[in-house]
Amino acid sequence: MEKYEQGPHSKVRRLPERAHYDEETIHSIIDSALICHVGFIQGGRPFVIPCIHGRGGRTVYLHGAKASRLLGEAGSGMGLCLAFTSVDGIVLARSSFHSSMNYRSVVAFGSGRKLEGTDKVEGLKAISDSLVQGRWEEAREPTEKELLSTSVVAVDIDQATAKIRTGGANDDEEDLNGPWWAGVLPLERRFLEPVPSEDLKAGVGIPKNVSDRIEGGF
Repeated sequence: MEKYEQGPHSKVRRLPERAHYDEETIHSIIDSALICHVGFIQGGRPFVIPCIHGRGGRTVYLHGAKASRLLGEAGSGMGLCLAFTSVDGIVLARSSFHSSMNYRSVVAFGSGRKLEGTDKVEGLKAISDSLVQGRWEEAREPTEKELLSTSVVAVDIDQATAKIRTGGANDDEEDLNGPWWAGVLPLERRFLEPVPSEDLKAGVGIPKNVSDRIEGGF
């Protein structure tokens, strides 16, 4: 099983038993997250911007308007930090100190490069298919004007760490016989029935891959 390199800023030191460095775990969390938070430094100030993403191998694709601050900085080769998180439950311990969440998260580090030509189109396809697999083939492809107004950046990940918490509350032994309730409030992410556009042409049905996305969930 391939693993990501562990560096001084990517190795988990607090609760290291929750850390995972293998590609399978890290990529599954990246793929199931709907939003990527991109951190970077501009003019001496930190910025964190949410972004839709796609993935191919160890590369994460981001896109946005050409005038976007994020895409301008991200594609310049500077170092970036990417964060992905999915919450699976709220953990209510007997004490506020031990209350927590069950979650799956990834923090990844890499540098971005701006894509052009066919590489740019492939990056957009990866982002589109991360939302609904096969959507790129079913939708109208971007026009030349749309491509010119859009920037696509590939972030090649060199270090990444997943951190996962599962299970119930970890209360202190002296609190176990206390009067306080403890347990987990599970969270379930699911898609609802699709809502067709009001101006949809008559006879255009819901594509199979959209139905598959609903059934497959996250």
